[in-house]
Formats: sequence, C-alpha cells, structure tokens
Amino acid sequence: MPKIRIKYFSSEIERLMYIGGKSDWIDLRAAQEAELKAGEFRLIPLGVAMELPSGYEAHIVPRSSTYKNFGIIQTNHMGVVDESYCGDNDQWFFPAYALRDTKIHVGDRICQFRIMERQPEIEFEEVMHLGHENRGGFGSTGRR
Repeated sequence: MPKIRIKYFSSEIERLMYIGGKSDWIDLRAAQEAELKAGEFRLIPLGVAMELPSGYEAHIVPRSSTYKNFGIIQTNHMGVVDESYCGDNDQWFFPAYALRDTKIHVGDRICQFRIMERQPEIEFEEVMHLGHENRGGFGSTGRR
C-alpha cells in the first residue's frame, strides 16, 4: 500500500481519513473562513500539502453537495496535483467561484480527492480510417 506523507497547515481541520467500504474519495475541508459575494473568485486553502508517491497524482473535484450547500463551483472543474507539487509550502487550494453570496467556515467539506496512477506514456498513430462504422455522432452510445 503506498504511503503519502502529509503536512497540515491548520490544527482546526479534521485529519484526513480514508473510510474503507464507503467510498474511495477522501473529503477535503476549508482551512480558512471565506465570505464571497456572487461573482467573486477566491482560492480557499485546504490546509494540507502532500508528498505523493512517484507515478501518482491527486484528482480534486467538488463534493456532490458543494453547490447546493455553498453556491460555489470549482473554476477548473477538476484539479490535478502531480507528484512534483510536494514542497513544505505547496498547500492545496480550492479555486472557488461564487454564484450567490455565501459563507464557508473552517472545517466545511467543500471538495474531495482520490489518488490515481499517472497515465502511461502513449504513442499516437495517425490513420485515415479507424475501421469502425459511424456510431451516430455526438452523445451516441452507438454500437461497435
């Protein structure tokens, strides 16, 4: 099992924990109070920095209730933290855009992450035809 070294920037947030059998995503919490007006952007600190194992990256996305509870969206829709972002001051942040006036308190669960293996090195081969019939266009589940 890979080990991840973690540094906490706040003693006010709960320590991260993996809840086996429930989900393989881990909640991240706001480490600072944030009050945003509709239309404002803010980087909300998450209170952690990590040293990911070689060949791994973290994918950070909002929780399913983030918009409902706080009226914010993640501006990059999915954050990716690679293994090189591992310094003592490389705190993780949630880039939030407020669609309504909102208050976020220290400890509020605003996003979640999971650790993924990096994509293997691939090679693209350019061809004139892929050898499959037209599947029906955008959004089609089609048949192969």
